Amino acid sequence: MAGERSTARRTYDRVAVASPSGRAVALAAGVLFWAWLVVRWVANWLGYTTPFFPAGPFEALAESLHDDARIIDATGGALAGLADFVAGFWFWFSDVARIAALAVQHLPTLASGAWTTVVLTVAGILFGLPIAIALSVARVYGGRGARALSLGYIELLRGTPLLAQLFVLYFGLNLSQYFRDISGGVLPAAAVWVAIVGFTVNSAAYQAEYIRSALESVEAGQLTAARAIGLSRLEGIRYVVLPQGLRYAIPGWTNELVYLIKYSSLAAFITVTELFFEADTVANETFRYVDMYAVVALFYLALVLSATGFMGWVEDRVAIPGLSVRGGR
Repeated sequence: MAGERSTARRTYDRVAVASPSGRAVALAAGVLFWAWLVVRWVANWLGYTTPFFPAGPFEALAESLHDDARIIDATGGALAGLADFVAGFWFWFSDVARIAALAVQHLPTLASGAWTTVVLTVAGILFGLPIAIALSVARVYGGRGARALSLGYIELLRGTPLLAQLFVLYFGLNLSQYFRDISGGVLPAAAVWVAIVGFTVNSAAYQAEYIRSALESVEAGQLTAARAIGLSRLEGIRYVVLPQGLRYAIPGWTNELVYLIKYSSLAAFITVTELFFEADTVANETFRYVDMYAVVALFYLALVLSATGFMGWVEDRVAIPGLSVRGGR
């Protein structure tokens, strides 16, 4: 995942450098996407599930382009090769218009699924953070027993599939029975609560390793200096080591955020109606699998790029001048 994050960041920076306005365009696109998404969520909660834009114009454009392409292809004459080449482009434009019509028609449903995806991602990483800090501190500064317990937790969660963990929580332990009383209305369904638990315990294991590597990059003399000015060992870790180490862990958190966004689709297997579940349902109803999966892939890409850009902004804000350099030294 480190390579994945680095590639995304390098691509993002390369685009920004190659075009001075590239970052501004990306920022504007992100703002428009999230503004629409938030308005769409509010509309869905108020019961307005009709698309903001009609799909008819896109369907008419697709039909028109398709008819034009057939005419071009049939009237090539001596230039049949060139006509066939141009007609190919027209057919492609027609397909894009058809996909746009499909997307516009089902955007309210996809936005509803995206809300659950965002909830799972944010809750998983935030609830997992305090557990991860405790695990990483135990591994770096704990005694033999604490290190063994921390390592056991991390290896167990990292060494087993996330899907299997969700199945154990939902079907094996029937954890949803404990959340039925706090489900309904604006609160998530019981299956969503179970998914949040699963993502939290799984994310804590991965975050713990990112934070452990960051803590080990802090000079050992920092803790010694903290003890020298009268702080206890625990206070030295709390007030001196962790504030520095957590900054170094931000690139790892970016990876974890991207990981959770994509793998939140596994929650569909325990009946959570997140983004992929909604897209798959539409694909099964319309039999347009490739088109719908292309649309939902763009949704995931927008979410991932937003997360990468946000974490880059956070990294810039908390960087210590001369010690932390965004994008690597």
